[in-house]
Amino acid sequence: MPSANINIRMDTDLKNQFDAFCKEVGLTMTAAFNVFAKKTVAEQRIPFSIGRDVPNTETLEALAEVKKMKAAPNYGKRYKDVDAMMKELLSDVQ
Repeated sequence: MPSANINIRMDTDLKNQFDAFCKEVGLTMTAAFNVFAKKTVAEQRIPFSIGRDVPNTETLEALAEVKKMKAAPNYGKRYKDVDAMMKELLSDVQ
């Protein structure tokens, strides 16, 4: 099958990082782009998610708790030093 050349413009630092990664996994950049193109055509979609990182449930709960603590300074337990806090936090780990 005949091959065609494609020119791609990208940031020089990104290109160098991508080239280094490809070498580490035993690919050329051309082979990596071909893998991407074949998978895209086979699946008829971009083969990875494109979007913002969405915080998981635990992170969302922690953020909500911080908002509560800011709104009501008496909410939650306070410590005078990190050592006392860590001692209490780790007391039930053993």
